[in-house]
Amino acid sequence: MKIAIIVPMEIEATYYQKYFHSGTKEVFGSCVFEHFSGTKNDIYIGLSGIGKVQAAMNLTSLLSQIKIDLVLMTGTAGSLQTFVHRSDLILADSFSYHDAHNTLAGNYVEGQIPGEPAEFRLESPAKTAFADFLQAENIKVQTGLIVTGDSFIGSDEQKVIIKTNFPDALGVEMEGAAFAQVADHFKTPLIALRAISDNGDQEADGDFDHFAQEVGAKAAKLICKYLKKMMKNDASLFG
Repeated sequence: MKIAIIVPMEIEATYYQKYFHSGTKEVFGSCVFEHFSGTKNDIYIGLSGIGKVQAAMNLTSLLSQIKIDLVLMTGTAGSLQTFVHRSDLILADSFSYHDAHNTLAGNYVEGQIPGEPAEFRLESPAKTAFADFLQAENIKVQTGLIVTGDSFIGSDEQKVIIKTNFPDALGVEMEGAAFAQVADHFKTPLIALRAISDNGDQEADGDFDHFAQEVGAKAAKLICKYLKKMMKNDASLFG
């Protein structure tokens, strides 16, 4: 089985780099992936960079050259709801673009790009199996919509606009919908686990790096535990 793990920032990838061993570096497009090869399994870990274009470009570069069976995306997000707190985990059911406004161009809804669905739904047996794993591990996780845009959300004014168009959205970040759009076109299952690093308000930039590393490691630890179980402790992958 070939699995890709992709995150936007180096501080979010630190845990993965410590967990696996005997990797080699391979370049796909402009993105450097670490390739860990086991007895029956291969894992590719890459940094997409920040924002929609970087995310789409680097995941496309990988999927166009390697037949990946599953993409796992982790990282951070800002909260859009009062009941979603720092360090909470969100398992995305769907993604949409909060900065796509095309309702005047035709029969489109907010967040929809012409020719694409209004939401990119992450429905697959792989995602269901991962959700079952989290439940079995008694991991508290919220599920729902996450919205994506190219701006860091750091004010109540920005949040009000987003929540007006997407009242049910749990979190906001800068890559997920692009990952989901690419995975959808390549017909590759995507599991997206985001950890809340901030409240998306005026205090969002305070100690962001510290919280991003902390909650990013939280998500990564769960992913690695799941992969170890799924791959039956492939000794050449896991130390």
